[in-house]
Amino acid sequence: MDNPTHFDALLVVSFGGPEGMDDVMPFLENVLRGRNVPRERMLAVAKHYELFDGVSPINEQNRKLIATLELELQANGPHLPIYFGNRNWHPLLADTLEQMRADGVTNAMAFVTSAYSSYSSCRQYLEDIERARERVGAGAPRVEKLRPFFNHPGFIEANVENVQAALDQIGAACRGETRVLFTAHSIPQSMANNCDYVFQLEEASRLVAGAIGLKHWRLVFQSRSGSPTQPWLDPDVCESLRELYESGTRDVVIAPIGFVSDHMEIVYDLDTEALALCRELGLNMVRAATAGTHLKFVAMIRELILERTEPGTPRRSLGNLGPCGDTCAPGCCSMK
Repeated sequence: MDNPTHFDALLVVSFGGPEGMDDVMPFLENVLRGRNVPRERMLAVAKHYELFDGVSPINEQNRKLIATLELELQANGPHLPIYFGNRNWHPLLADTLEQMRADGVTNAMAFVTSAYSSYSSCRQYLEDIERARERVGAGAPRVEKLRPFFNHPGFIEANVENVQAALDQIGAACRGETRVLFTAHSIPQSMANNCDYVFQLEEASRLVAGAIGLKHWRLVFQSRSGSPTQPWLDPDVCESLRELYESGTRDVVIAPIGFVSDHMEIVYDLDTEALALCRELGLNMVRAATAGTHLKFVAMIRELILERTEPGTPRRSLGNLGPCGDTCAPGCCSMK
Protein backbone atom coordinates (compact mmCIF):
# COMPACT_ATOMS: atom_id res chain seq x y z
CA MET A 1 0.00 0.00 0.00
CA ASP A 2 1.58 3.28 -1.09
CA ASN A 3 0.34 5.49 1.74
CA PRO A 4 -1.94 3.71 4.22
CA THR A 5 -2.77 6.90 6.11
CA HIS A 6 -3.94 8.99 3.17
CA PHE A 7 -7.65 8.37 2.71
CA ASP A 8 -10.06 11.21 2.10
CA ALA A 9 -13.48 9.48 2.12
CA LEU A 10 -15.46 6.39 3.05
CA LEU A 11 -17.74 4.76 0.50
CA VAL A 12 -20.56 2.57 1.85
CA VAL A 13 -21.32 -0.02 -0.82
CA SER A 14 -24.46 -2.12 -0.75
CA PHE A 15 -26.70 -4.28 -2.90
CA GLY A 16 -29.44 -1.73 -3.53
CA GLY A 17 -33.18 -2.11 -3.71
CA PRO A 18 -36.24 -0.57 -5.38
CA GLU A 19 -38.10 2.28 -3.72
CA GLY A 20 -41.37 2.05 -5.66
CA MET A 21 -43.27 -0.25 -8.00
CA ASP A 22 -41.81 1.38 -11.12
CA ASP A 23 -38.34 0.39 -9.88
CA VAL A 24 -39.00 -3.30 -9.26
CA MET A 25 -38.59 -4.91 -12.69
CA PRO A 26 -35.62 -2.73 -13.79
CA PHE A 27 -33.96 -3.50 -10.44
CA LEU A 28 -34.51 -7.26 -10.78
CA GLU A 29 -33.23 -7.19 -14.35
CA ASN A 30 -30.05 -5.51 -13.08
CA VAL A 31 -29.64 -8.11 -10.35
CA LEU A 32 -30.25 -11.13 -12.58
CA ARG A 33 -28.50 -9.99 -15.76
CA GLY A 34 -26.18 -12.76 -16.95
CA ARG A 35 -27.42 -15.26 -14.36
CA ASN A 36 -29.18 -18.54 -15.05
CA VAL A 37 -32.38 -17.62 -13.20
CA PRO A 38 -35.72 -18.58 -14.75
CA ARG A 39 -37.93 -15.61 -15.66
CA GLU A 40 -40.71 -17.25 -13.67
CA ARG A 41 -38.55 -16.86 -10.57
CA MET A 42 -38.00 -13.16 -11.33
CA LEU A 43 -41.74 -12.58 -11.71
CA ALA A 44 -42.38 -14.46 -8.45
CA VAL A 45 -39.88 -12.25 -6.63
CA ALA A 46 -41.51 -9.16 -8.14
CA LYS A 47 -44.76 -10.21 -6.43
CA HIS A 48 -42.91 -10.22 -3.11
CA TYR A 49 -42.10 -6.53 -3.63
CA GLU A 50 -45.73 -5.80 -4.49
CA LEU A 51 -46.67 -6.69 -0.91
CA PHE A 52 -44.54 -3.75 0.23
CA ASP A 53 -45.56 -1.25 -2.50
CA GLY A 54 -42.32 -2.00 -4.34
CA VAL A 55 -40.13 -0.70 -1.52
CA SER A 56 -37.19 -2.67 -0.17
CA PRO A 57 -36.06 -1.49 3.26
CA ILE A 58 -32.38 -1.83 2.37
CA ASN A 59 -31.71 1.73 1.13
CA GLU A 60 -33.38 3.32 4.15
CA GLN A 61 -31.50 0.93 6.44
CA ASN A 62 -28.23 2.03 4.84
CA ARG A 63 -29.12 5.71 5.18
CA LYS A 64 -29.72 5.15 8.89
CA LEU A 65 -26.41 3.28 9.18
CA ILE A 66 -24.57 6.13 7.45
CA ALA A 67 -26.22 8.72 9.70
CA THR A 68 -25.21 6.76 12.81
CA LEU A 69 -21.69 6.21 11.50
CA GLU A 70 -21.33 9.92 10.75
CA LEU A 71 -22.07 10.64 14.42
CA GLU A 72 -19.52 8.01 15.47
CA LEU A 73 -16.79 9.52 13.29
CA GLN A 74 -17.65 13.07 14.31
CA ALA A 75 -17.30 12.09 17.96
CA ASN A 76 -14.24 9.85 17.74
CA GLY A 77 -12.63 10.37 14.31
CA PRO A 78 -11.29 9.98 11.77
CA HIS A 79 -13.24 12.81 10.17
CA LEU A 80 -14.14 11.54 6.72
CA PRO A 81 -17.05 12.32 4.41
CA ILE A 82 -19.25 9.27 3.78
CA TYR A 83 -20.66 8.45 0.35
CA PHE A 84 -23.25 5.81 -0.56
CA GLY A 85 -23.29 3.68 -3.72
CA ASN A 86 -25.14 0.50 -4.75
CA ARG A 87 -24.42 -2.32 -7.14
CA ASN A 88 -27.94 -2.69 -8.51
CA TRP A 89 -30.02 0.43 -7.92
CA HIS A 90 -29.79 4.12 -7.17
CA PRO A 91 -27.58 5.59 -5.92
CA LEU A 92 -25.50 3.54 -8.35
CA LEU A 93 -21.77 3.13 -7.81
CA ALA A 94 -20.72 4.92 -10.99
CA ASP A 95 -22.88 7.95 -10.17
CA THR A 96 -21.46 8.10 -6.65
CA LEU A 97 -17.88 7.79 -7.86
CA GLU A 98 -18.56 10.58 -10.36
CA GLN A 99 -19.72 12.80 -7.50
CA MET A 100 -16.69 11.82 -5.42
CA ARG A 101 -14.38 12.80 -8.27
CA ALA A 102 -16.17 16.14 -8.60
CA ASP A 103 -15.71 16.68 -4.86
CA GLY A 104 -11.97 16.07 -5.15
CA VAL A 105 -11.87 12.64 -3.51
CA THR A 106 -8.84 10.66 -4.70
CA ASN A 107 -8.42 7.73 -2.30
CA ALA A 108 -11.40 6.13 -0.55
CA MET A 109 -12.07 3.13 1.64
CA ALA A 110 -15.13 1.02 0.92
CA PHE A 111 -17.27 -0.58 3.61
CA VAL A 112 -19.30 -3.31 1.92
CA THR A 113 -22.44 -4.34 3.78
CA SER A 114 -21.53 -8.01 3.75
CA ALA A 115 -19.60 -9.77 6.49
CA TYR A 116 -18.49 -12.86 4.57
CA SER A 117 -16.28 -14.10 1.74
CA SER A 118 -17.84 -15.49 -1.43
CA TYR A 119 -18.16 -14.42 -5.04
CA SER A 120 -21.50 -12.69 -4.53
CA SER A 121 -20.68 -11.20 -1.11
CA CYS A 122 -17.12 -10.02 -1.76
CA ARG A 123 -15.43 -10.49 -5.13
CA GLN A 124 -18.44 -9.31 -7.14
CA TYR A 125 -18.41 -6.05 -5.17
CA LEU A 126 -14.74 -5.58 -6.08
CA GLU A 127 -15.54 -6.21 -9.74
CA ASP A 128 -18.45 -3.78 -9.67
CA ILE A 129 -16.33 -1.09 -8.02
CA GLU A 130 -13.66 -1.45 -10.72
CA ARG A 131 -16.31 -1.45 -13.46
CA ALA A 132 -17.74 1.77 -12.03
CA ARG A 133 -14.26 3.33 -11.86
CA GLU A 134 -13.68 2.44 -15.51
CA ARG A 135 -16.98 4.07 -16.42
CA VAL A 136 -16.04 7.27 -14.59
CA GLY A 137 -12.67 7.27 -16.32
CA ALA A 138 -9.70 9.52 -15.66
CA GLY A 139 -9.56 10.84 -12.14
CA ALA A 140 -11.90 8.21 -10.70
CA PRO A 141 -11.12 7.77 -7.00
CA ARG A 142 -9.04 4.82 -5.95
CA VAL A 143 -11.17 2.54 -3.74
CA GLU A 144 -9.88 -0.04 -1.24
CA LYS A 145 -12.36 -2.43 0.33
CA LEU A 146 -12.27 -2.94 4.09
CA ARG A 147 -11.87 -6.56 5.16
CA PRO A 148 -14.66 -9.09 5.81
CA PHE A 149 -15.75 -8.94 9.45
CA PHE A 150 -17.75 -12.11 10.17
CA ASN A 151 -15.80 -12.79 13.39
CA HIS A 152 -15.09 -9.23 14.53
CA PRO A 153 -16.21 -8.73 18.16
CA GLY A 154 -18.44 -5.79 17.18
CA PHE A 155 -20.42 -7.88 14.70
CA ILE A 156 -20.63 -10.92 16.96
CA GLU A 157 -21.58 -8.95 20.09
CA ALA A 158 -24.33 -7.07 18.23
CA ASN A 159 -25.77 -10.40 17.12
CA VAL A 160 -25.41 -11.89 20.60
CA GLU A 161 -27.48 -9.07 22.08
CA ASN A 162 -30.09 -9.32 19.32
CA VAL A 163 -30.47 -13.09 19.65
CA GLN A 164 -30.68 -12.81 23.42
CA ALA A 165 -33.39 -10.15 23.08
CA ALA A 166 -35.34 -12.51 20.83
CA LEU A 167 -34.95 -15.37 23.31
CA ASP A 168 -36.19 -13.10 26.07
CA GLN A 169 -39.51 -12.89 24.21
CA ILE A 170 -39.99 -16.62 24.74
CA GLY A 171 -41.65 -17.59 27.99
CA ALA A 172 -39.13 -18.50 30.69
CA ALA A 173 -40.58 -21.99 31.07
CA CYS A 174 -40.02 -22.73 27.37
CA ARG A 175 -36.73 -20.93 26.80
CA GLY A 176 -34.52 -23.90 27.55
CA GLU A 177 -36.10 -25.97 24.78
CA THR A 178 -36.24 -23.16 22.22
CA ARG A 179 -34.39 -23.90 18.98
CA VAL A 180 -32.35 -21.20 17.23
CA LEU A 181 -31.95 -21.27 13.45
CA PHE A 182 -29.14 -19.08 12.15
CA THR A 183 -29.96 -18.20 8.53
CA ALA A 184 -27.91 -17.00 5.58
CA HIS A 185 -28.54 -16.47 1.88
CA SER A 186 -28.04 -19.72 -0.02
CA ILE A 187 -25.56 -19.77 -2.89
CA PRO A 188 -24.79 -22.43 -5.54
CA GLN A 189 -22.79 -25.33 -4.15
CA SER A 190 -20.23 -24.82 -6.92
CA MET A 191 -19.66 -21.26 -5.70
CA ALA A 192 -19.47 -22.37 -2.07
CA ASN A 193 -16.77 -24.89 -2.98
CA ASN A 194 -14.45 -22.04 -4.01
CA CYS A 195 -14.67 -19.85 -0.92
CA ASP A 196 -14.86 -19.83 2.89
CA TYR A 197 -18.50 -18.69 3.05
CA VAL A 198 -19.83 -21.75 4.87
CA PHE A 199 -16.87 -22.00 7.25
CA GLN A 200 -17.24 -18.34 8.17
CA LEU A 201 -21.00 -18.65 8.70
CA GLU A 202 -20.50 -21.71 10.88
CA GLU A 203 -17.89 -19.85 12.90
CA ALA A 204 -20.05 -16.75 13.37
CA SER A 205 -23.02 -18.90 14.41
CA ARG A 206 -20.84 -20.88 16.81
CA LEU A 207 -19.46 -17.71 18.37
CA VAL A 208 -22.93 -16.24 18.95
CA ALA A 209 -24.31 -19.52 20.25
CA GLY A 210 -21.34 -19.99 22.57
CA ALA A 211 -21.61 -16.50 24.02
CA ILE A 212 -25.28 -17.09 24.89
CA GLY A 213 -24.84 -20.70 25.94
CA LEU A 214 -27.24 -22.11 23.35
CA LYS A 215 -27.71 -25.86 23.42
CA HIS A 216 -29.98 -26.21 20.39
CA TRP A 217 -29.01 -24.33 17.25
CA ARG A 218 -28.40 -24.95 13.56
CA LEU A 219 -27.16 -23.05 10.49
CA VAL A 220 -29.73 -23.10 7.67
CA PHE A 221 -30.15 -21.27 4.37
CA GLN A 222 -32.81 -19.20 2.65
CA SER A 223 -33.68 -17.24 -0.49
CA ARG A 224 -32.25 -19.56 -3.14
CA SER A 225 -32.98 -18.29 -6.65
CA GLY A 226 -31.31 -20.64 -9.10
CA SER A 227 -32.55 -23.44 -11.30
CA PRO A 228 -34.11 -26.31 -9.30
CA THR A 229 -31.67 -28.67 -11.05
CA GLN A 230 -28.62 -26.80 -9.69
CA PRO A 231 -27.40 -27.78 -6.20
CA TRP A 232 -27.52 -24.90 -3.73
CA LEU A 233 -26.59 -24.77 -0.05
CA ASP A 234 -29.14 -26.33 2.25
CA PRO A 235 -30.99 -27.14 4.50
CA ASP A 236 -33.68 -24.62 3.66
CA VAL A 237 -35.11 -22.62 6.53
CA CYS A 238 -38.72 -23.64 5.87
CA GLU A 239 -37.82 -27.32 5.59
CA SER A 240 -35.97 -26.99 8.89
CA LEU A 241 -38.99 -25.38 10.53
CA ARG A 242 -41.15 -28.33 9.47
CA GLU A 243 -38.57 -30.77 10.85
CA LEU A 244 -38.44 -28.92 14.16
CA TYR A 245 -42.20 -29.03 14.50
CA GLU A 246 -42.32 -32.75 13.69
CA SER A 247 -39.65 -33.37 16.36
CA GLY A 248 -41.78 -31.66 19.02
CA THR A 249 -40.32 -28.14 19.03
CA ARG A 250 -42.84 -25.38 19.70
CA ASP A 251 -40.64 -22.27 20.08
CA VAL A 252 -38.04 -21.10 17.59
CA VAL A 253 -35.84 -18.04 17.11
CA ILE A 254 -34.65 -17.22 13.60
CA ALA A 255 -31.42 -15.22 13.60
CA PRO A 256 -30.35 -13.90 10.16
CA ILE A 257 -26.62 -14.09 10.89
CA GLY A 258 -25.82 -13.92 7.18
CA PHE A 259 -27.24 -10.40 6.81
CA VAL A 260 -26.20 -7.07 8.31
CA SER A 261 -29.50 -5.25 7.73
CA ASP A 262 -33.13 -5.90 6.86
CA HIS A 263 -34.07 -6.13 3.20
CA MET A 264 -36.48 -8.14 1.09
CA GLU A 265 -34.88 -11.47 1.97
CA ILE A 266 -35.68 -10.64 5.58
CA VAL A 267 -39.06 -8.95 5.43
CA TYR A 268 -40.53 -11.41 2.90
CA ASP A 269 -38.63 -14.69 3.20
CA LEU A 270 -38.55 -14.63 7.02
CA ASP A 271 -41.09 -12.12 8.35
CA THR A 272 -43.75 -13.12 5.82
CA GLU A 273 -43.17 -16.59 4.35
CA ALA A 274 -41.46 -18.34 7.27
CA LEU A 275 -43.78 -16.66 9.79
CA ALA A 276 -46.85 -17.82 7.84
CA LEU A 277 -45.51 -21.38 7.87
CA CYS A 278 -44.90 -21.21 11.62
CA ARG A 279 -48.43 -19.99 12.23
CA GLU A 280 -49.78 -22.79 10.04
CA LEU A 281 -47.77 -25.38 11.95
CA GLY A 282 -48.34 -23.92 15.41
CA LEU A 283 -44.73 -22.87 15.99
CA ASN A 284 -44.05 -19.75 18.06
CA MET A 285 -41.44 -17.88 15.97
CA VAL A 286 -39.44 -14.83 17.02
CA ARG A 287 -37.08 -13.24 14.52
CA ALA A 288 -33.89 -11.68 15.91
CA ALA A 289 -32.88 -8.25 14.65
CA THR A 290 -29.97 -7.80 12.24
CA ALA A 291 -26.88 -5.83 13.28
CA GLY A 292 -28.34 -2.76 11.54
CA THR A 293 -27.36 0.35 13.49
CA HIS A 294 -26.40 -1.44 16.69
CA LEU A 295 -23.77 0.78 18.31
CA LYS A 296 -21.25 -2.05 18.66
CA PHE A 297 -21.58 -2.76 14.96
CA VAL A 298 -21.14 0.91 14.08
CA ALA A 299 -18.08 1.13 16.35
CA MET A 300 -16.72 -1.92 14.52
CA ILE A 301 -16.84 -0.04 11.21
CA ARG A 302 -14.74 2.71 12.77
CA GLU A 303 -12.23 0.07 13.91
CA LEU A 304 -11.98 -1.32 10.38
CA ILE A 305 -11.28 2.21 9.14
CA LEU A 306 -8.57 2.71 11.76
CA GLU A 307 -6.89 -0.54 10.69
CA ARG A 308 -6.20 1.17 7.36
CA THR A 309 -5.55 4.73 8.51
CA GLU A 310 -3.51 4.07 11.64
CA PRO A 311 -0.92 1.30 11.24
CA GLY A 312 -0.60 -0.77 14.40
CA THR A 313 -4.32 -0.68 15.20
CA PRO A 314 -5.20 -4.14 16.61
CA ARG A 315 -7.03 -6.33 14.09
CA ARG A 316 -9.57 -7.85 16.43
CA SER A 317 -11.34 -11.15 15.87
CA LEU A 318 -12.94 -13.92 17.89
CA GLY A 319 -12.67 -17.67 17.53
CA ASN A 320 -10.19 -19.79 15.64
CA LEU A 321 -10.09 -18.39 12.11
CA GLY A 322 -8.36 -15.07 12.83
CA PRO A 323 -8.96 -11.73 11.09
CA CYS A 324 -9.34 -11.65 7.31
CA GLY A 325 -6.70 -9.94 5.25
CA ASP A 326 -7.13 -6.62 3.47
CA THR A 327 -6.63 -8.05 0.01
CA CYS A 328 -7.94 -11.16 -1.73
CA ALA A 329 -5.64 -13.86 -3.05
CA PRO A 330 -5.64 -14.21 -6.86
CA GLY A 331 -8.50 -16.47 -7.93
CA CYS A 332 -10.19 -16.66 -4.54
CA CYS A 333 -13.99 -16.68 -4.32
CA SER A 334 -14.45 -17.45 -7.98
CA MET A 335 -17.97 -17.65 -9.40
CA LYS A 336 -17.70 -21.39 -10.08
